[in-house]
Amino acid sequence: MTPLDRELSQERTYHQACRAALAGMVEGADERVVTGENAFASGADAEVLGYQLRSWAKELRQEPQSPLFFGRLDFDDGGASGDHAGQRYYIGRRRISEHPSAPPLVVDWRAPVSRTFYQAGTRDPLGVAVRRRFGWAPGSLGAPEDLTGLEDERLGAPAGGGVDGTGEAGGTGEAGATGEAGGTGEAAGGVGGILAAEIERPRVGPMRDIAATIQPEQDDLVRSELGQSLCVQGAPGTGKTAVGLHRAAYLLYTYPQRIQRGGLLVLGPNRTFLHYIGQVLPALGEIDIRQSTVDDEVARGPVRAVDDEAAAVVKHDARMARVLRRALYARVDDPAGRYEAVEVPDGSYRWRVSGGELARIVEEVRAEAPPYAVGRERVRSRAARVIQLEAERRAGPMNNTWLQRISRARPLSAFVDAAWPKVTPEEVLAALFTDPDTLAAAADGELGAEEQKRLLWSRVPRSYKSAKWSAADQVLLDELAGLIERPQGYGHIVVDEAQDLSPMQCRAVARRSGFGSLTVLGDLAQGTTPWAARDWPRHLAHLGKPDAPVIPLTTGFRVPEAIVALANGLLGALGVAVPPSRSLRRDGELAVRRVQDVRAALVESVRAALDREGSVGVIARDADVPELRAALAAAGVATAEPDDLTARARVTVLPATVAKGLEYDHVVAVEPAAIAEAEERGLHRLYVVLTRAVSRLEVLHSEPLPPALR
Repeated sequence: MTPLDRELSQERTYHQACRAALAGMVEGADERVVTGENAFASGADAEVLGYQLRSWAKELRQEPQSPLFFGRLDFDDGGASGDHAGQRYYIGRRRISEHPSAPPLVVDWRAPVSRTFYQAGTRDPLGVAVRRRFGWAPGSLGAPEDLTGLEDERLGAPAGGGVDGTGEAGGTGEAGATGEAGGTGEAAGGVGGILAAEIERPRVGPMRDIAATIQPEQDDLVRSELGQSLCVQGAPGTGKTAVGLHRAAYLLYTYPQRIQRGGLLVLGPNRTFLHYIGQVLPALGEIDIRQSTVDDEVARGPVRAVDDEAAAVVKHDARMARVLRRALYARVDDPAGRYEAVEVPDGSYRWRVSGGELARIVEEVRAEAPPYAVGRERVRSRAARVIQLEAERRAGPMNNTWLQRISRARPLSAFVDAAWPKVTPEEVLAALFTDPDTLAAAADGELGAEEQKRLLWSRVPRSYKSAKWSAADQVLLDELAGLIERPQGYGHIVVDEAQDLSPMQCRAVARRSGFGSLTVLGDLAQGTTPWAARDWPRHLAHLGKPDAPVIPLTTGFRVPEAIVALANGLLGALGVAVPPSRSLRRDGELAVRRVQDVRAALVESVRAALDREGSVGVIARDADVPELRAALAAAGVATAEPDDLTARARVTVLPATVAKGLEYDHVVAVEPAAIAEAEERGLHRLYVVLTRAVSRLEVLHSEPLPPALR
């Protein structure tokens, strides 16, 4: 038996021990739920304890079947190792121990000691003698025989038990290769063979976590403090989405109580994208995280109308915030106006508040600029306070029951309804869109006459209750709802593809993170909406985090160099200042073919791709998708829908407008010129399409390529 075989046998035995310990953790968690339900505690304490125990048991029961560790750290005996001198730690996606108080068999990748696994290098070993990576068979559920390789990097003084080498699935790098993590060697740009094999593994099904492959610059972002908002400008293939999701998992692990009080929200561009990333956080042990879209978050009802682009652009403009505020507060009576005195009966006596006093109260509250509903109640309570002070001067202290009765007295309520009327967002917006004079007053100095005309309804509904609202209207209704009553916020929000949010959508996110932090993920070059961001500082200001640092990620690990070089050719025509990306992968393939019959060429290309491993994505102009799907079906090629992640078909035909954030091993991009000409920011859309391939890209065209690609 070779030294490598002996090491593999020992590691497989250790993995079995970890598997048994995890089974014991699941059994113990279920037992504690039963015991906890009978615990002698106050009602509130018992409820909290029961929730915590049930949540922990649920997490363990839903732990996906997968290898329990992917790395190992052997610390040397020197002073640089600190408290870890001579220690050995296995790194995995969850902490595993035989007993809660026992030393861990596997350390969670988010634990402080695990940071060394990602940051140690030959220039600064951080006390690590040997860093070991394990090679598991693709799709492994953690069976011992699936551990087929290991690879050691000797970073410091030799430690016992280390062996250089790789096994069957251990990758193709040089055995025992050293070098800083993310250095500059051959496989995947200098990472070892096992790490390269994991990065380059075929993309089939939903997105996977990258806990085993996090690079130092990514780790710095993942472990940023909870209170720090940050923006990641990430070129295609740099792992910005994975960084954001792993930061969410890290924050939940490191600040559980602070995050759980407010909750954590992950916002994606569409539901297809959310389906694609949906398994990442559960794989990292986090199941109670809300994943949603901005449209879903702001929805107050069904979307039953569609705006033309000109109207939508106006509705998404930041100036609409000022228009809506004016429209709302125009309903408040002018404090300069003369109010009639209010007389409130109290038994045989009548308390009187003068019109001048009422005007002063309304004027003061308006100057304080509280949420509209709060302002309404302040007016009521301050008017009642005037009566209370007068009553106490005459008869001594009044109790709370008396004050509540006076506050809700009919004359006082009638004044509040007249001076600060109760309204709904739908009522305000409907009045704005139906009455040209109301709109003109609110939009004066903000919107031009032509822009106002785009907002007015051509067919007026019978009432605001029967109005049909568009997706853009829902954003405006959310703005009004936030003006009326501030919404409950989240402890942290991860916003992916943030460059496509409009200023008004950004404000909706900002309202939900007023007391929390943001992780903003995006790429200005991939901005495809008419209102997409042109620069980050202004966009971050709309998101309520103007001081958030912008960190560029320009080194790609997934999209091969040849494909990146082709896409970089478009950057000069996109009108955004982003640095060109580079790739550490030299293994990809690129083919650009001009053909006579695109459909026949597509069938040929897809059949050739199916002879190789991995997923196949056919991306085209939206209008061309049905025809291309029919051509493949006629040729006997089964295809899947973009959001069907359980489909057996390896080929997905998808519109260019839903390709963002998705990736396929082999991409066939059909008629780039048609994609570029289909919309105002069509070249940005084409940039997205060209960067979806992680192994091979084939461009088929019968029409001339866009000038930027020639």
